[in-house]
Formats: sequence, structure tokens, C-alpha cells
Amino acid sequence: METPADLWPLIHAERRALLADVRQLAPAQWTVFSLCEGRTVRDVLAHLTATARMTPGSFFRKLARARFDFQRMTDRDIHELTRGRPSATLTAFEAELDSVTHPPGPDPSWLGETVVHAEDIRRPLGIAHEYPVAALTTCADFYRGSNLLIGGKRRSAGLRFAATDADWTAGEEGPEVRGPMLDLLLAITGRPAGLAALEGEGADVLADRMPQH
Repeated sequence: METPADLWPLIHAERRALLADVRQLAPAQWTVFSLCEGRTVRDVLAHLTATARMTPGSFFRKLARARFDFQRMTDRDIHELTRGRPSATLTAFEAELDSVTHPPGPDPSWLGETVVHAEDIRRPLGIAHEYPVAALTTCADFYRGSNLLIGGKRRSAGLRFAATDADWTAGEEGPEVRGPMLDLLLAITGRPAGLAALEGEGADVLADRMPQH
């Protein structure tokens, strides 16, 4: 499928859809652990907000202050944006809905950040969302070709992927992994939650490549 030329309308639409979902959360739901290891639902929303606020310049300044430890930088941003009540985190996210600023990196990475982290929040809460097929396939194609931060290229190497609910295949030869497009994307990005819906000889290979904690 052809990649949309301008991904920002998709990013903005998905931010708005996520806002509509998290506005409905009960107080206890904010502390539910997301699909991101060790991060709550509120933590992930704070991370999305911090990323949407960031520019290349502020990214490098923050990274330098964190002694070039990306995880430490992320932790500091999350801590700042999770002070007080969850409503404060929600308000901060809402203020960035139409932002087009971001750290260094190509636009598909920010669509991926938005879509994957949105599902990191939704899935543990049992919230279903129909993501645009173009968003899912663009993200999957990007992560299959990139090892930046999450190692999607290494995880996907030698496997053939086939969506069962979208017109998308990837990879030339090798064991096949079949399943819903969203679950394929989750697995490619290292989320074990996507594995249950996948089939094929390659599914076990992909499971073996999940992050070890």
C-alpha cells in the first residue's frame, strides 16, 4: 500500500481519538500497566505529550542533561508530566493535539509513536479502536526497516508477513506470520500482546525474538 505523503493529519486524528478514549477513564484506570514494560497508562500518555512538545534542539539539550541516557531523559519527562491529578496529564496532552514539532527522526516514526503507544494504552484497558489501515501499514513498513530503539528490523529479519484483514504483505521468503494488521504491528514492535492472534511457522520465531525482561 502506498504511504500517505503527509502523515500529520493521520497523527492528529489518532491523537484526538485517543483523547476521546482516555477522557472516559476512571481514576483507577490511570494506574493500570500499559503494554510498555513498567509504564502505566498515565505514564505512556505523558510520554506522548513530551514527544509532541519536543524539538530537535530541546531533544539534544535534554539528552545532554541526562548524560546521553535516553531512558533517564524519558523518565524525567514522564515524572514532570505525571505530577498532580490525572486531569493535569490529560490537559497537557490535549494542548499538543495539533503539534507538528518532534525530536529528530522521519515522520513515519511519529505516526508509529502515536499509533503503537495508543494501543499500549488501550489494549490493557479493553478499549477497541479501529485504526486506519494506511496508518497501520505505514507503521509496519517503517518498523520492519528500522532498528532505532526497538529493533523492528532485527525482529522481522527472514520472516514473511501477511495481514488477514488488510491488503498487506512484506518480506520475500521465509517462515510466514499471518494475523490481523494491528497484531502484526504490535509483534514487530516487540509487544508480546500481539502474538496470540498470529499464526504460521514464523509466529514462533517472532515469539522467540520478543524482548527479554
